[in-house]
Amino acid sequence: MSTLTPLEKWTIPVTGQVIELQQLDFEGGGMRLLRTRIREKSRFTVFDIDPQSARLWGEALVRWAQAQPAHQTQPPEVS
Repeated sequence: MSTLTPLEKWTIPVTGQVIELQQLDFEGGGMRLLRTRIREKSRFTVFDIDPQSARLWGEALVRWAQAQPAHQTQPPEVS
């Protein structure tokens, strides 16, 4: 059996998508993954990634965000 620990959850203002990040721990101290869960109305997309992939993805997101004009919409508040 695995354990899911909620980390962050927020709603994208323009599209209404709900993004959830959860830590997925496998029984017996095995592998730990980051679960990303995206809800679009009644449709769900779920994927699990390892720490190295999460780091690469996160860095790419930050690079993209930093390259955008400052006058764009502020990011949503994290709940």
